[in-house]
Amino acid sequence: NNHMIMNLSSEHCNISDWLRLEATVKASVYTVAFFFATSVTAIIITIVSQNSKLKKEARYILLCHHLLCISSYCGLGVVFQGMRALLANSPVLMCWVVFGVQLSVGEGILFTLALMAVNTYLAICWPLKSLAFVDSVKYRVLTGSWIIIIFKNVCLFLIEGTSPTQGAILKSEPLCPVILNGSVARAIGMVFLFLLLSVILVSYSLIYQEGKRAGHFNRSNIKARKTVLIHLVQMGLHVIPTLIFIGLGKMCGLFFFVLNLVLFGVFAFAQCLNPLIYGLWNKELQSRLYHWMCCQLWCGHMMTNRETV
Repeated sequence: NNHMIMNLSSEHCNISDWLRLEATVKASVYTVAFFFATSVTAIIITIVSQNSKLKKEARYILLCHHLLCISSYCGLGVVFQGMRALLANSPVLMCWVVFGVQLSVGEGILFTLALMAVNTYLAICWPLKSLAFVDSVKYRVLTGSWIIIIFKNVCLFLIEGTSPTQGAILKSEPLCPVILNGSVARAIGMVFLFLLLSVILVSYSLIYQEGKRAGHFNRSNIKARKTVLIHLVQMGLHVIPTLIFIGLGKMCGLFFFVLNLVLFGVFAFAQCLNPLIYGLWNKELQSRLYHWMCCQLWCGHMMTNRETV
């Protein structure tokens, strides 16, 4: 109790203790999220890759890319938070690289969501013109997105990594420090987040208006309205915790520790649900999943029969 009271006071607060405890909880949550997201991702990618029609469509390419970003993000989260929780005494440069790659993949999650929203808007509002255009530029757009993300983060990495306050980046630290945590990186991160969020919200707004005009969102079509609502709620679960993370930074004390973990829990929950909401909510994937599972069960049954014979 005395230790907690000391930590709550602004004068005596050892933030390292809080960060290590926080890292232990986060590493555990990331591990669960990684196995769940990777399992669903593997199933969806298998279904798409086995169908020549699906693997040519831009929306399924974006979906698979999006799901790979989620799995990679959770996996890198296990590594980084694990290094912090175990006090691995890793070189600062290694910590920064792992955290920087995780941050880039995390931005890739939001970028692919924005591209998926734009692709849906084009398919609904410009069905005849969009198909050929999207097919011709889909890989170039994805490549361009990653060039933007990597270029932005490398520039910020160089700005923060070469500042005199950072010290030697090759020395080892028991508690892995983070990179891109300065005021410039936070400001650019907020602008980047709002830009992508604006693209998503404008796309959904135009989709809703077109759907309402065409009668897709009438009272009888509950599924269409529910899909838009679920996607918007999902976006809120992604973006609101991220905004508060960026705004608050790392502060000491029990209140900020609990707030941080609650926000992280909401964010991790959204990551876990993404493969289900953007993947298996899709009717075509649902039907193909059913056939795929039946095929797997039948093949397994046949193999068992052969072995017994």
